[in-house]
Amino acid sequence: MSNLNTTYLGLKLKNPIVVSSSGLTNSVDKIQKLVDAGAGAVVLKSLFEEQINHDINKQIQGGEGYDYPEAMDYIAGYTKDNSVGEYLKLISEAKAKFDIPIIASINCFSSNEWISFAKQIEEAGADAIELNVHVVNTDKNVEASVIEGLYYSIAENVNSALNIPFAMKLGDNFANIVAVVNKLYAIGAKGVVLFNRFYQPDIDINQLSLVSASVFSTPADIRKSLRWVAIVADKVEQVNISASTGNHDGEAVIKQLLAGATTVQVCSAVYQKGPKVISDILNELSYWMDEKNFSDINAFRGMMSYRKIKDPAMYERAQFMRYFSNME
Repeated sequence: MSNLNTTYLGLKLKNPIVVSSSGLTNSVDKIQKLVDAGAGAVVLKSLFEEQINHDINKQIQGGEGYDYPEAMDYIAGYTKDNSVGEYLKLISEAKAKFDIPIIASINCFSSNEWISFAKQIEEAGADAIELNVHVVNTDKNVEASVIEGLYYSIAENVNSALNIPFAMKLGDNFANIVAVVNKLYAIGAKGVVLFNRFYQPDIDINQLSLVSASVFSTPADIRKSLRWVAIVADKVEQVNISASTGNHDGEAVIKQLLAGATTVQVCSAVYQKGPKVISDILNELSYWMDEKNFSDINAFRGMMSYRKIKDPAMYERAQFMRYFSNME
C-alpha cells in the first residue's frame, strides 16, 4: 500500500489533499463529511475584512446614533467582535473534534488590524493561517510595485506577530510570480497557494446588467497553475506550494505533485460531486503509485518540475507558433 503522508507548512498530513477555503468548511458538521472522505487537511472559510467592514457600515447606517461617534464606535466594535468571535469558535470546535490540520484563512486588503485577528486565530488553536490577499488595481497612477508592497507588508506584520506558519494565497496576475514568491519566503511565508480563484464579472446582454460568472473551476483550469507550480518549485525550492484551481480528479492531483506541489487543494469538484470525490482521488493516486512502484509521494514529487525535464523551456513557452504555424 502506497504511503500518502506528506508535510505542509511543517504540519504532518496523512495525504496531500486539502479542501480549500469555502462554504464547504464553514461548520463542524460539513468538515466532518470531508474528514470521513479522507481529507488530509482543511482550510476554513475565510474571515473577510471586506465583509466585516460592509456589515459595520450597514449596521451604522441602518441604526440610531449615526451622528454620534461613540455610538458608531460601539456598533463597529460589536459587529467586528461578533464576526471574529464566531470564527474563533469554529476553529476551537474543529481542533477539538478532528485530528487533521485546521488551517484558518483571512481575506484581507490592508495590513493593520488584521495582525491582531491573526494572533487571536493562533490562540484559538489554528495550526496555520492562509492569507488571502487580492487587490484590483484600477488606478492608472499606481505602479505594480506598490500593490506588491502591500503583500509584503501584510506578510511582514503577520510573520512578526505569529508563531504558527502561514501561507500566502496568490493570484496569477503578477508580472514576476517567481520574484514575488521568493520575497514572501524571505519575509517568512512557509508556503504559497497557486492560484486564488477570484470573483469574475460577466455581462447579461439581455438584462443589460453585470452578473457573476461561474464560481466553479473546470478541469481545464489546471493549466493556470501547473506551469507555475513546476517553475516555482525549482526557482524557490524551500517554499511549500499548495496547487489550487482545476483539480477535479486523481489525474490532476498526480500532475500537480509531479510538477512539484506539496499539497493539492480541491473545492469545485467537491461542490459538484460531493465529498466522495476525495476518496476517489485518493484511490486513484494510490493505484497509480502502486502501478509505478512509488513507495511514497517524495519518490516522485517534482519529477516533472522545471529543471527535471529535458527541455525546461517547455514551461516558458508562451506562443503556439511552433506547433500550429502550418495550420490553415
